[in-house]
Amino acid sequence: MALVRWFGENDWFSQLERMQEEMDRLISFARPGRTWSGYRSNVYPPLNIYDDHESFVVWAEVPGVEPKSIDISVAGDTLTISGERTAPTVPEKASVHRRERNMGRFSRAFTLPDQVDSTKVMASCKNGILEIRLPRAEQARQRKIDVKAE
Repeated sequence: MALVRWFGENDWFSQLERMQEEMDRLISFARPGRTWSGYRSNVYPPLNIYDDHESFVVWAEVPGVEPKSIDISVAGDTLTISGERTAPTVPEKASVHRRERNMGRFSRAFTLPDQVDSTKVMASCKNGILEIRLPRAEQARQRKIDVKAE
């Protein structure tokens, strides 16, 4: 009887499904650094990295950040991206109803799988996407070794 009252008389399977979806959302929200959308809220800028066997390519989302305010440094196999996202000026008599965008200084550092040649690193920014190309150091590139017959 309690189940009938809780889920309704005719549609208790869809109610169970809805309750499971809600629990999944609550559990994913409770994990540190997670939001409802699944993005980590405390990591900026979000990025993707891929390896084309010659270099590592990093794509970082930096909308609203002036390219001249972005600093990129490479030390050995560690890449650091830092900069500042400035807040737009709100008129003096305006009331702010919602403020979700983080502003201010940011910095993110991570270790790449291999050494890179820091003299050949290139970076460009287009449409809010920062692309960094980090060529592998010569000693880190994979080489084919021929076997000699005796």
